[in-house]
Amino acid sequence: MIHSWDERRDLAIGANTEETIAFAAENWIHQAQKSIQQRARFAVALAGGSTPKAIYQKVTASSAVDWEKVWLFWSDERSCPPDHPDSNYRMAMDSGFSRVPIPPQQIFRMKAERDIEKNAADYEELIRHHLGKHLFDLVMLGVGEDGHTASLFPDTQALAIEEQLVAANFVPKLKTHRMTLTFPCILESTKTAIYALGAPKQAILPQVLNAAIRSSWPASRLGTPEKKALWILDPDAAAHLQRK
Repeated sequence: MIHSWDERRDLAIGANTEETIAFAAENWIHQAQKSIQQRARFAVALAGGSTPKAIYQKVTASSAVDWEKVWLFWSDERSCPPDHPDSNYRMAMDSGFSRVPIPPQQIFRMKAERDIEKNAADYEELIRHHLGKHLFDLVMLGVGEDGHTASLFPDTQALAIEEQLVAANFVPKLKTHRMTLTFPCILESTKTAIYALGAPKQAILPQVLNAAIRSSWPASRLGTPEKKALWILDPDAAAHLQRK
């Protein structure tokens, strides 16, 4: 199911959407088991948006994960309270993470609803304190129809960050700030998985995957030769890709 796209990226394309979601969940569980075996913990940055919801539902139904050794973080968050319908934290918790026995002190919500610049700095400090030099075992991401990933949108200031792990990124087209992991954080983490499902992703995927690293599409920067990114796609999303 997995094949190499180029030196920085692998692709996994399911036979249908259901198979793709099942593979994504199995991959998540495998990474959790491997990390717990090697480091006695699994530190994951969860993605927001609609695509991961079904993955979270499958993952949290599994008894194959030692949930007491899972550490939850988020890859980005909207500037809204945790009980707001748009909250990435709420979506993940409602999709099953509130029902598994992860110790509360190992769940780290991004507090993006106020004082976002201070809270971004505090979140970075949390990551450095708890994870040290070994950053995330898995960063979960999506890709937007404008080529953004996490809350790293085209033509925004956070794209230029070279050292910070977390940023309060102002997104002019949305007229709001978002809290987001930065490329230095994502690219230094052990594994990165990008999920894209459905026909609305058809147009952007060929542009992102065929673009130069420093293109106008932020998602084109994901993956390195040392730490390849895994793109998990269903047939609808991958329909316009020409296999290499």
